[in-house]
Amino acid sequence: MIACIVILVIGLIVAGLFTCEKVRKYSIKATIIKATASILFIILALVANHVRGNTWFGTFAIGALALGMLGDIWLELKYVYPQDDKPLTYAGFVCFGLGHILYITGMIMAFYQKGHIVNLIVPFAIGLLAALLILVLEKPLKLQIGDMKVICFLYSVLLFSMVSMAFSLLILHGFKMVTLILVSIGGALFAISDLVLSQTYFGQGHDKPFDLISNVAMYYIAQNLIAFSIYFIDTVL
Repeated sequence: MIACIVILVIGLIVAGLFTCEKVRKYSIKATIIKATASILFIILALVANHVRGNTWFGTFAIGALALGMLGDIWLELKYVYPQDDKPLTYAGFVCFGLGHILYITGMIMAFYQKGHIVNLIVPFAIGLLAALLILVLEKPLKLQIGDMKVICFLYSVLLFSMVSMAFSLLILHGFKMVTLILVSIGGALFAISDLVLSQTYFGQGHDKPFDLISNVAMYYIAQNLIAFSIYFIDTVL
């Protein structure tokens, strides 16, 4: 537990340093600091999973976190190399989307109970409806998604399905599984972070320090909570 907490604290401190650097200037230096913060939440997950005996959920979550690190790098480099904005943005979406698939798969393998098919169907239905709602609200939200509608739609389905799956399985277990509580909170923060980020990417006037800080803070808290949740596999309130 102590090792996990130490890594968690260091990771959040590094994320704070990245935020300061990003607010100051988009640079390779900022990208390296961001990658370091991401490596630390992977290390946190590896340590937690080792302590708990290499669980199914932990293994899939580590894969998702690794993909998240790659997504972090691609999306940060899009600011350093604006001429490659579109391919780097696509790469980021793909990495995070695949990561959400791994999160969903890990949660189902670890926490789903046979005979409760509704708890599987509803999260995907919510993910689909949420993604459609975002497209419908593109103009009211003053977003300009343009020719990235397909990738944004698919990513949104996976993101909101992941969050909904965590809450659905948490309900299935009577709000008693600590891991699912942390993943649910982390998933919700992840979704909010991405909504803030969508304003930065596709909106106007949402790239101020407050937007950058809130996005980074919620994202790194989310990923670290999910990584830390591995430590509490099978822990019941």
